[in-house]
Amino acid sequence: MQFQQLQYFVAVAETRHFTRAAERVHVSQPSLSQQIRALEKELGAELFSRARGNIALTDAGEALLPLARRILADADTARHEVQELAQLRRGRVRLGATPSLCTGLLPDVLRAFHDLHPGIELLIEEGGSHDLVRELARGALDLALVVLPLPTPSPALTTVELLQEDLVVVSSAASPAPRRPVRIADLQGEPLVMFRHGYDLRELTVAACRAEGFEPSFTVEGGEMDAVLGFVRAGLGVAVVPRMVAARAGRDLRVTALARPGLRRTIALAHRSDVAPPRAARELQRLLLRTRTSAPPEPGADS
Repeated sequence: MQFQQLQYFVAVAETRHFTRAAERVHVSQPSLSQQIRALEKELGAELFSRARGNIALTDAGEALLPLARRILADADTARHEVQELAQLRRGRVRLGATPSLCTGLLPDVLRAFHDLHPGIELLIEEGGSHDLVRELARGALDLALVVLPLPTPSPALTTVELLQEDLVVVSSAASPAPRRPVRIADLQGEPLVMFRHGYDLRELTVAACRAEGFEPSFTVEGGEMDAVLGFVRAGLGVAVVPRMVAARAGRDLRVTALARPGLRRTIALAHRSDVAPPRAARELQRLLLRTRTSAPPEPGADS
């Protein structure tokens, strides 16, 4: 049984006329009649009664008609669904990102992507780079924005560097203005508001302090990005955050650059090496790669 034969059968059943049915499906009448006979032979039953030039469905034809219509409708639906996805009208992207990138980099990029492809569902998972790498490896994410170097290098992942970003010190606008710029050594004894374990920023800040020969002093620790910024606003201490996050933090926070060489982090876009991302994910990947740049260290002035 061929799909085309079902199309011809439904056309004859609806027009009750072989010539008009052939015109509807754009084939010659002999070709259509031949295909109908082939279908009847395969099914072992006549589908039409052709008495005195009148075309009527037999019992077998009556039984086949709703099934043939359903098959044709399902095929049309399948074609429409695939075309919708191919043309980026529907679909989804599962993107992982560190919390600071969700606050700093992603809002503008996702806004641009949504404007271009409003039918694509965006599923965002926040986590540290270690967790995101694990989720990529098990196929739970299509793409992930991670901080390099990866905690556990994986040959199963492909990473492309997007940008390098300065880290800055944020403090309450009501607190005394710090010396500009701030050295890592100046943070010794300074009360720090620290992120929870698993944040790349926590490991980077703690490692920088230890490289200067001291252990950082925490007044509050264990927070997510919004909580950390809130605690800093309340005057509980200072925090080291990405410049993109600080730029969105509002006027009630003072932003101070770190003295050279300062602290920078490298952001990369990762995906599995063995599986090509879906079409919608590749489109978001293309948009993210447009942000690729190397941000130079900025002047050490408060803002």
